[in-house]
Amino acid sequence: MSQPNQVMEFLLTRRSRPAKLLAPPVPDRAQTITLLTAAARAPDHGKLEPWRFIVLDRTDCQTLAARVAARGAEAGVTPEKLEKSTAAFADAHLIVTIVASPKPSEKIPEIEQTLSTGAVCLGLVNAALASGWGANWLSGWPAHDAQIRRELGLAAQEWIAGFIHLGTAQATPPERPRPDIAACTTWGLP
Repeated sequence: MSQPNQVMEFLLTRRSRPAKLLAPPVPDRAQTITLLTAAARAPDHGKLEPWRFIVLDRTDCQTLAARVAARGAEAGVTPEKLEKSTAAFADAHLIVTIVASPKPSEKIPEIEQTLSTGAVCLGLVNAALASGWGANWLSGWPAHDAQIRRELGLAAQEWIAGFIHLGTAQATPPERPRPDIAACTTWGLP
């Protein structure tokens, strides 16, 4: 067995950075394209690309925050939840919205396309962290709201897999408890 390499060390110690602790500078367009290129290397059975990206800059984030506030008030979202979700966009400087965009396929079921989309989300977070940026994968009620999805230009069959916040981490959060691998692993058939 070889010694652990830097990639494995990164994977064993990676830690998302809370979106509320991300600030400028943020990746520029070329850096963002590199991060998206890395994320797009996720498993994709059938090469369907069942996902796409919407990159939101500071102005877009501010606009979306206002739309989320208005929509949440209209939909009766609790004040605490509405304040938190609005702030997530209002305080952001760069968000990549990952849109699940399933494609018709006789060979590749939609669940496999969904799993591919989730892999793209984690791939983007990991690519950003590995590049020295802070990153956080959020969703919440705005990701599931039909009006917000329409305002982001999603087609009827599309949905939001995540809002990936990118920026410079202002602090390193404390480590959190991790899964007990022995408790969640079975070896062999029952």
